[in-house]
Amino acid sequence: MVRGRIFMPLTEYLGLIRFSHTLFALPFAILGGMMAIALNLEAEPAIWPRWVDMLGVLLCMVFARSAAMSFNRLADREFDARNPRTVARHLPSGQLSVRSVVLFTCACSIGFVGSTLLFLPNRIPICTAIPVLLFLFGYSYAKRFTVLVHLWLGAALGLSPIAAWVVFRPVVWPAESIYPPILLGLAVMFWTAGFDVVYSCQDAEIDKKEGLFSLPGRFGMMGALPYAQLFHFLMVVALLLIPSCFEPFGRIWYSGGVVTAVILLAEHMAVNPTRVPSNALTEADEAIENTIENTAENTVFEGGIAYFKPDVDRVNIAFFHMNWVISLGLLVVGIVDLCC
Repeated sequence: MVRGRIFMPLTEYLGLIRFSHTLFALPFAILGGMMAIALNLEAEPAIWPRWVDMLGVLLCMVFARSAAMSFNRLADREFDARNPRTVARHLPSGQLSVRSVVLFTCACSIGFVGSTLLFLPNRIPICTAIPVLLFLFGYSYAKRFTVLVHLWLGAALGLSPIAAWVVFRPVVWPAESIYPPILLGLAVMFWTAGFDVVYSCQDAEIDKKEGLFSLPGRFGMMGALPYAQLFHFLMVVALLLIPSCFEPFGRIWYSGGVVTAVILLAEHMAVNPTRVPSNALTEADEAIENTIENTAENTVFEGGIAYFKPDVDRVNIAFFHMNWVISLGLLVVGIVDLCC
C-alpha cells in the first residue's frame, strides 16, 4: 500500500506543484539567456551558445521550481489542513503521502544540482546551486517571521533571468556588466510580489488567526493592496530602466513596458473592492445585490467600512491569464527587439 502511494501517477505530482505556473518564470529565464547570447554574438570573435547550456537552463528551471513547490507543500501541510481553501490539496487530503512528497522533493533537488554539471567548464552554476536551493526552500518558512515573504517569493523567481544570463555570460565583474539581468530580475521580483499579495488576500483572516506574517494577514485586505500596487509600479520602473544599460533594447521594449503597465492597471482595477459605510448597509443592500453577491464570504469590515470583494475565483483566473500574457508577451517583445 505504501509502495503504491509513493509511486503515484506523474499527474498527481504535477498537480501538487501546480506545474502550469512554471510559465510565469520560464519566459524570463529564456529572455535573460537570450540577452546574454545577443551580447556574445556581438563580441569579436562571436561566442555561439551551446545546445547543452540551453537544455541545462530548461532542466534547472523545472527541477528547481518543482523542488521548491513540493517542499512548500510539505512545510505548509498543517496550515493547509486548517484552511478551508487548501484543505483539498494533495497532502492534507491524503492523495499523496508525506513520504512520497519527500522523495519527490529529494529527486528534484538532485536533478537541479546535477543539471548544473551541464554548464561545465562554467563553475558558477554548480558552486551556487546549493545556496540557491536553500534560498528557495527558505521561502516556505518566511511567512512565519517576516512580512517580506512576498518579496522573498519574488526574489526566488527573480533569480531565474540572472542565473540564465550567468550560464551564457559568466562575467560578474565589473558590476555594471550584470546590470541588465539584475534589473530584469528585480522586475520579476516586484511583479511576483505584487500578485502574491493580491492572491494572499484570500487567506487574510486565516493568516491573521494563524499568526502568519503575510501583508493581508497583518494589515488587512485594504492595507495590503497598496503594497501590491507599489510593487507593480516598481516592476514597470525596472523594465523601463533596462534599455539604459542594455543597448540592444529600444523603442520596442519600451512599448512592451507600457503595455505591461496597462495590463497591471487593469488587474488592480479588477481586484479593487467596493466600499460601503457599515451604517449605510441597509440602504445599499438592494444596489449591492445587483452588482455582487452579498454574503459573508465576500464582505470584509475594516474601520467601520464594509468592503465587498470581487469574486475571488474569477479574479484568480483572470490573474493567471493576465500574468501568462505578461511573461510570454515580454519574452516576445524582447526577442523582436533583439532581432531588429
